[in-house]
Amino acid sequence: MGRLMNIWVSQDSCDTMNNEKDKVKKKGRTSLRKEVEERIALLKRATLLEEPLKNAEILLVKALKEGKKILVFGNGGSAADAQHFVCELVGRYKRERSGFPAIALSSDPSVVTAVSNDYGYARIFARQVEALGTPGDVAIAITTSGKSENVLQGARKAKEKGLHLIALLGKNPSSLGPISDVVLTVPSEDTPLIQEIHTVLLHILAKGIEEIAGGEENL
Repeated sequence: MGRLMNIWVSQDSCDTMNNEKDKVKKKGRTSLRKEVEERIALLKRATLLEEPLKNAEILLVKALKEGKKILVFGNGGSAADAQHFVCELVGRYKRERSGFPAIALSSDPSVVTAVSNDYGYARIFARQVEALGTPGDVAIAITTSGKSENVLQGARKAKEKGLHLIALLGKNPSSLGPISDVVLTVPSEDTPLIQEIHTVLLHILAKGIEEIAGGEENL
């Protein structure tokens, strides 16, 4: 009898687990559909950025043709976006061509920690722009909130030194807008969504730069 009860308990447990799995699967499908639809809607709204995106492309190509470099910076996921974009330029996006001079200012931990320790975290990008930037270079400042102090200081230092400035922002107001040559504003306040669209925009820029300036004969 005890053995029979164990069998029935085991069967009941299996039924419960299967029911829970079905619920999770159903919820997962609904969640995925919603997330995808939200991103599609935001991408459609981002098509309004076609003109500023073209202006950013022109600015970057002109700088590269003049032998200038690109400095890119941001925090957290935006730092990852900066490094991702730079790897597409120094390496390649799709085409075989000569490498483009670009630096992600978050990629050297020794510099970042030394400057942070000696001067404060707010100066980690400004100090590097001061050291590496020259007039005619292009700085790309990435901040989803528009308020990251170290990004703001880096951008202001870039303008002080005569660099062109491209800002990638979210919907929130930012003091970067008025001082930037080109502003690419994703119309959202959702940080992960802003970052995802920033990645798309940077990929489009990498593709455009490569198509126009790719090949040693064009630089």
